[in-house]
Amino acid sequence: MTALTQAALQQVEALNAFAPQAGHLKTGDIRKLSARLYRTLPERSLPAVLEECEALLQQRSWPLEVIAFDWAYRVRARYDGTTYEVFDRWLETYVRSWGDCDDFCTHAFGELLRQRRDLFPRVLDWTGHRDFWVRRAAAVVLIPTIQSGDVQGIQPLLVADRLLTDPHDLVRKGYGWMLKCLSQRQPDTVIRYLEAHHRDMPRVAFRYALEKLDPSTRRRLMDLE
Repeated sequence: MTALTQAALQQVEALNAFAPQAGHLKTGDIRKLSARLYRTLPERSLPAVLEECEALLQQRSWPLEVIAFDWAYRVRARYDGTTYEVFDRWLETYVRSWGDCDDFCTHAFGELLRQRRDLFPRVLDWTGHRDFWVRRAAAVVLIPTIQSGDVQGIQPLLVADRLLTDPHDLVRKGYGWMLKCLSQRQPDTVIRYLEAHHRDMPRVAFRYALEKLDPSTRRRLMDLE
């Protein structure tokens, strides 16, 4: 454990002691702590920061994971050709829930993909992974790119096709969320997709996907179920 990891752990414990309900820290409080600790880093090169992140992740502590993923996002301007291998290993090794998946993939990992669209084929391979959070990540990691308004180089509908009848509810919700985000940029694309797949798509994914469409379109699509 590095000195900085030890300091982070001590400060998290101090926060926890003063939480309204012990053991129920708020994510916002952890992010404020993360910002303060980041300013104390002696070196902020990409390798140095990612090494500190790894030390935090090795503690298998949710607050320290939040800090690690936050720091990894803060150095996004310095991502390089080695970053994917690091992030892919973190996804396999340290992410163990939908919350970890979403935090990591809608910030640091999602930003990497937004910068490097050529990585999409590797992300597509996640759709066949044995672990549900990696399959969910295949959809969620596309959200920052979708929200940027430029989906060139990625294929959200292909990911949805691969995950369409996934057995895990959180994977279905994940690609439904991705389609919902896409509907805010390309509503007609998502409407056509839902019309084509309403018989096969699980209800939870279908309803997530149509949440942001206009009321009349939502009603029409729900009548198809």
